[in-house]
Amino acid sequence: MRQSDIVAEVSNDKQTLTALVEQDNRVVYFYIFAREDLRDRFPKMRACWVRNLVPAPLHDDNEAMEHGISPMLAAQYCRNLEGEAPLDPSQIQILWNESDDGAALWYQGLLLAVIPGWSLYIDHSVCYSAGCIKENPLTFPLGSASTNTQCELAEKTRLFWRDWQNEFSNPWPKIQRSLLESYEDRYGPSVKYYLINQGSWPPMAISQHEDEENYYFFTVGMSIRPMPQIDIIFNDDADKHRRIELAFSVGKEYVSEEHAVQMASALSGYAQVPWTTLSWLGEGHTLMSPMAPLGFEGHVISSALCGPADKMRLPKVYGDRVNQFWVSPVFDSELAFSQARPNGGIELVAALIENGVGYVFAPRGAVV
Repeated sequence: MRQSDIVAEVSNDKQTLTALVEQDNRVVYFYIFAREDLRDRFPKMRACWVRNLVPAPLHDDNEAMEHGISPMLAAQYCRNLEGEAPLDPSQIQILWNESDDGAALWYQGLLLAVIPGWSLYIDHSVCYSAGCIKENPLTFPLGSASTNTQCELAEKTRLFWRDWQNEFSNPWPKIQRSLLESYEDRYGPSVKYYLINQGSWPPMAISQHEDEENYYFFTVGMSIRPMPQIDIIFNDDADKHRRIELAFSVGKEYVSEEHAVQMASALSGYAQVPWTTLSWLGEGHTLMSPMAPLGFEGHVISSALCGPADKMRLPKVYGDRVNQFWVSPVFDSELAFSQARPNGGIELVAALIENGVGYVFAPRGAVV
């Protein structure tokens, strides 16, 4: 047996994960593994059998596993018993999913394998292969879009990237316009607009608004990309949680416009957090930031801080609800409180509301 060759290798957008295709003269595999500094959280490489290149063994290839090499798939699970041709590197395409934590392997325009993003967050590897016809320890059957959601989602992802690469079907102008219209309907015209994506995809910005009393800042475009982990945490309700936009407000009587903009710049860093950390943001989550006002250590994000009369309904993005979370500065003692108990962030938000703290920042004392 010759040494395995890596015939394709592609990192995801935030360089947190790498997907590669490896083949020797026996078998082809598709892998996803985490960047070195993330391997304490994601230590296991996700492996997906793609195809045998020689006739399938009658039984599980335990000998290969004992020698630490990639096993072939046994005949009873294979669509092709005689083996298939090696992959031509020039015909391989790896497409990362929209949440940047799973990927699909395409070859000559056909879908060969899928490693879903949610498989990263469970104890065992789950993957799907077009060459598989029966569930087994190495892979699940990929099937078709009508029989397997993963196949359907991979096709949707392919169309998603095709639209973003086409100047005539690019979704950004419509998404941008609908979000800005929602903000302007409630908080008046956008007076300034700051790009925060640094020229990379997806396009994101902060829109600044104001009235006689307050400055308001809103992210625009964060909801383009669904957050990681949501599908495995919320299952059938994932569409209600996977997309968010952030907001910050401060009273004019306390700060100048320049200072308000500086404080709001924390939104720029937070807008990248789910994908740079392979995590998610939701009600009561806390984050540390050097952009917090003097004396504060970070922020809590919450929609509950905004009372029913002030809540704003954002337009759906890709059919999903978009949740708006207000970013509110918190003291070191409040951060410690929120992180010391399972629902500490939710309890912190409740304490803030009880003490009259709303979504517009104003000087205050610690509530815990």
